[in-house]
This record gives sequence, structure tokens and C-alpha cells, in this order.
Amino acid sequence: MAAPLLDARGIVKSYGQVEALRGADFTLLPGEVVALIGDNGAGKSTLAKILSGVERPDAGTIELDGEPVVFGSVEEARAAGIETVYQDLALCADLSPAANFFLGRERLKPGLRGVLGVLDNAAMRRETRDACERLGVRLESQSAPVSTLSGGQRQGVAVARAVTWARRVVFMDEPTAALGVVQTRRVLDLIRTVRDSGVSVVLISHNMQDVKAVSDRVEVLRLGRRVARFDTAHVSMEELVGAMTGAFGTQEVGAAGAIGAQDDGTQEGGARGSGG
Repeated sequence: MAAPLLDARGIVKSYGQVEALRGADFTLLPGEVVALIGDNGAGKSTLAKILSGVERPDAGTIELDGEPVVFGSVEEARAAGIETVYQDLALCADLSPAANFFLGRERLKPGLRGVLGVLDNAAMRRETRDACERLGVRLESQSAPVSTLSGGQRQGVAVARAVTWARRVVFMDEPTAALGVVQTRRVLDLIRTVRDSGVSVVLISHNMQDVKAVSDRVEVLRLGRRVARFDTAHVSMEELVGAMTGAFGTQEVGAAGAIGAQDDGTQEGGARGSGG
């Protein structure tokens, strides 16, 4: 297996008496889509928030490209090349796609006008259009507010914005929630395009069909810990659900294709029958 791009070990996070993460591990390789799945309360969102700088862990280590990192804020994670597409998209409905694209990163006019704070709106619209076209996101207007766009187009703007600024990793939290069939297909195609561009993707989803359709690997959280890892091409829906719910014990998960067991009891799933 290639050296991890992002590697988290023993992540602990509590909120008062509630233990959201109890020594969770997570591994992301360069140029892959990893699905992070688990039942409600498994700790998926908390882990994603920690890895993207929204929260700080109580304990544990995080390495990026083999170097220890501590993200004290979202800005620090972004500076390291990590972006997030949140479930609510974090778009300002009354602003145009370009204004959302460059929110907090506005382009200024060259020369004296830039010194005076005059925005280069034409450049921002042009860069937004080019970024969207590269990812196959079609927008009829660059000036209309995003509230007038379809759900799939808004998702496309949010993804294109994240990918434009990300150099290493994009987290996507339930990116197809509330989308129709056609829009979902477009978002999944967009995820593949992002991966093929060299940016690794972490897909957080409850939709097992999406997970099977687009991910290269699956990491399963249960009760705040990673309990299984699978090669997506060689795992069934039943095995994924069983690992999420605890319906399969450790041995059963391993029998589905274990290629090794870690000290914490985690099973790594590969091709069925590949070994015990």
C-alpha cells in the first residue's frame, strides 16, 4: 500500500460526558476516494471536523504527507491544502457563484485601484467559469444569485470552489443528500473528476449505493472507533451494513476477505478469499 497522504491515529474527542471518538483511526491514500461510513453517532462528522480543522482532538496524532500536523482552525487546514464541502454547502444564497467562489479570497484590481480595495469582478467571474467548466459544472449565468440554481448546480459550485483551493484533500459531507437521480449522477461524476485531477476525496455518506459507485476504499466507524476497512470492489452491501451495525463480529468481517488484523482489532477487507 502506498504511503498515506493523511493518517490519523488514536483520535479521541469528548463533549462533556459524551465520547464522540474513542481512539479512532483513519487513513487516506494519494489520489483515491475513501468513503467514511457509520451509523448515526458513529463519529463520522466529528472525525471529519477534526481532520479539516473545525475541531481539535483531545488526544491522538495526525500526519499529512508523513509529517505531524495540528490544525488549530479551518484556515490552517486550508493552508495545508484541505477543503470541505459541507452538507448545507455553506453558500451565500444572495451572492453570485463567483462571489461565493472567492468569498474571503477576493481578487483586487491591479495597480492603484487594487490598493484602494476595488474588486476585480471580471477576473473572478472568469476564473469561476473556467473552474466550473473543467469539472463539467454548467452554469447559465455567472451573475445570478446561487438561490436561482438547481440543487445539483449549487452542489457543483460548492465542489468546484473546494477543489480550486484544495491541493491535497476534499471532504464531502453527504454531497448527494436531497438530490434527484440525475443530479446525484452528476455529483458522483464530479467526485471522480476530482480524484482524477489528483486531489484525494473523503466521502461521508449514508447512501451505500453512492459509496459502492464512486469510492475506491471504505473505512467504517462504529461507536467512535474504526472497526473495518474494505476494498470497495470486493465488498457487498450486506458486509458494509453488517460492519456499521455490528451485526458481523470481527471474525465475520474478516471472513469476508481479511488481509490483516490490526492490534486494535480492526479488520482490513480485500478480495474475498484472499486470506485470513
